[in-house]
Amino acid sequence: MIVEAQDFLDESRSLEALIADLSDEQLAAPTAFKDWSINRVIRHLHMWNYAAHMGLTDPDGFDEFFAGIAKGMAGSSMGAVEAEWCPLEGRALVEAWSDYLSPMTEAFADADPKVRVKWAGPSMSARSSISARLMETWAHGQEVYDLLGKVRTNTDRIRSVVVLGMNAYGWTFKVNGRDAPQPMPQLILTAPSGEIWTYGEAGDDRVEGLAEEFCQVVTQTRNVLDTSLKTTGPNAAEFMRIAQCFAGPPETPPAPGTRGIKS
Repeated sequence: MIVEAQDFLDESRSLEALIADLSDEQLAAPTAFKDWSINRVIRHLHMWNYAAHMGLTDPDGFDEFFAGIAKGMAGSSMGAVEAEWCPLEGRALVEAWSDYLSPMTEAFADADPKVRVKWAGPSMSARSSISARLMETWAHGQEVYDLLGKVRTNTDRIRSVVVLGMNAYGWTFKVNGRDAPQPMPQLILTAPSGEIWTYGEAGDDRVEGLAEEFCQVVTQTRNVLDTSLKTTGPNAAEFMRIAQCFAGPPETPPAPGTRGIKS
């Protein structure tokens, strides 16, 4: 059984509760992330949840689905492709996304954690696939919390995001065309529960602070200078400056002071 599947569902339901009382007009409001509306956030999560579920349960169907996505992207934007796949807006869109969560979660919860799941890039284990969906839900949820002026109450389910962020050390430098400097910094993070999470070998390079702030930096929902994270050593400082735990081309983290809770 994959316990991260329940964490994914819980994180998704938390986002659903956050937007439960919003009107269609409010769901169209732009966030601080590339001016994506809340509608765009939910549609993006819904389509790629569908893709991950298909990658697990119907690999041939995934190939056909992704071929169509790639073809659409060649002549349009990702936003346009997502809107063509799911033209719903407002409460109807939220309902479609919400209804899909339970069957998807059940499929991943019952899967062999090591079975390979097809994806847009290299295949992943089922455990990694649903953890990635948790990460993306958590990351895109942040811009919605910020827009609505809400302080998020995190739980220890963000540990999956921490692990993805730690494992992205090499990827962060590779995607920026560089070799990852060694040694990799040690992480000493305080979980939402107060537990201390330690990863890596002790040395001269380390990142210390709140686990939720580390997650914000590696998902690029905050600039490290807008957090209380402490970095020691050049490798830790450079990692936190450009950290990227998601796939795709290199992205520039938000400038200091540009992402935060709307007052």
